[in-house]
Amino acid sequence: MSNNDDYTPPAVWQWDAESDGEWAKINRPIAGSTHQQDLPVGEHSLQLYSLATPNGQKVTIMLEELLELGITDAEYDAFLIKIADGDQFGSGFVGVNPNSKIPALMDHSTTPVTRVFESGAILQYLAEKFDALVPNDHTSKTECRNWLFWQMGSAPYLGGGFGHFYAYAPFKMQYPIDRFTMEVKRQLDVLNRHLSDHDYMAGSEYSIADIAIWPWYGNLVLGNSYDAAEFLDVESYTHVVRWAKQVERRPAVKRGKKVNRVWGPEEEQLAERHSKNDFS
Repeated sequence: MSNNDDYTPPAVWQWDAESDGEWAKINRPIAGSTHQQDLPVGEHSLQLYSLATPNGQKVTIMLEELLELGITDAEYDAFLIKIADGDQFGSGFVGVNPNSKIPALMDHSTTPVTRVFESGAILQYLAEKFDALVPNDHTSKTECRNWLFWQMGSAPYLGGGFGHFYAYAPFKMQYPIDRFTMEVKRQLDVLNRHLSDHDYMAGSEYSIADIAIWPWYGNLVLGNSYDAAEFLDVESYTHVVRWAKQVERRPAVKRGKKVNRVWGPEEEQLAERHSKNDFS
């Protein structure tokens, strides 16, 4: 590992397992499982394996929103995947998601059982399965998809780019921090301009686009991510802040953001979720 400004890449890159700072133990350049570990299965058809990162929160918020709508078939079990311990490399989890990233969903109501991975794909799958949280009219439905895919393409710059170098890298480096800060602020400006004349991302109707974007950008402007609110001057994005607070007040969001969370205030944690009674 080197922090020199004059670093020259070698002819052939070699993995240095100690070079990735806080996440060095779980990052590696190869796929596949590292150990045998079966996944637990609860009583409901929908089985979620996750952690309350922004991507994990998308799916638990989605499921809680479906239940809030009275869709009882959306009842689910949510099991904790401890990524710091390498649970995502267990054989059972890799069987659901060969990319070893949370969240991952198994739908036991189908024959054969359906696996769904990638958070955006899970949101779409659940929206289609239950015919909910996607607008019906062509224009708004398309706008919903536009912003869902915008989030999937943009968030890596926020999390893996800005968040990593600002909050988690083993030492501070001005160039990547400046580079990703510029991009994150551009993204916030994109959102701010759009939300200046839209209540929600797809228009007047709350949808999976909001559910996808809020855990990343809503949490960011509310001061819940990377301790970077002042650095990014998030208060200047007034329309994003308005929208973020509006979404945060939803009962399903309040519940969903707690599921599979094992850090922070105790009242904000729910390691596993198997019924609505778990919240009480």
